[in-house]
Amino acid sequence: MTAKTLGVMPLTCADFAPYGDVIEISGAPDKIINQGMCGRHHDLATLDFADGRAGISIFDAKARSFPYLVDMVERHPEGSQAFIPTNGVAMLVVVAGDAAGKPVNLRAFVSQPGQSINLHRGIWHGVLAPIEKPGQFVVIDRIGRGANLEEHWFDYPYVIESA
Repeated sequence: MTAKTLGVMPLTCADFAPYGDVIEISGAPDKIINQGMCGRHHDLATLDFADGRAGISIFDAKARSFPYLVDMVERHPEGSQAFIPTNGVAMLVVVAGDAAGKPVNLRAFVSQPGQSINLHRGIWHGVLAPIEKPGQFVVIDRIGRGANLEEHWFDYPYVIESA
């Protein structure tokens, strides 16, 4: 058996909802602050940690290109994980459902400038994959004791031919 082909779709709130939150500005701000000079788009993602605390890190990720091979996905059972690009680079987001502890029904999304994501706790997902150029990301995730990473390596990888 050879690699399975996986198509890509645009990242939308509705399509991504089973896996997490799309963090983006849509519509008018919830509140105007700072003497009318700043619009606040409030509470755009649900951070969820079993224990520990929220931490902010910066990831500096190398560029990925197509065709792109998905041979492994991972999940974080103890906390959600948000990725916020600081340099406007698009990212490939691979997610999957779960069946008895195994990833199933992989889906691939590509973000647009201005979009970030928050993966729900326990969601299978691919590694951070900025497309065509390196990306710097603010990452908000759980800082705490104990293991918070599970990996699943596929017997036969998935291939994403293009965005």
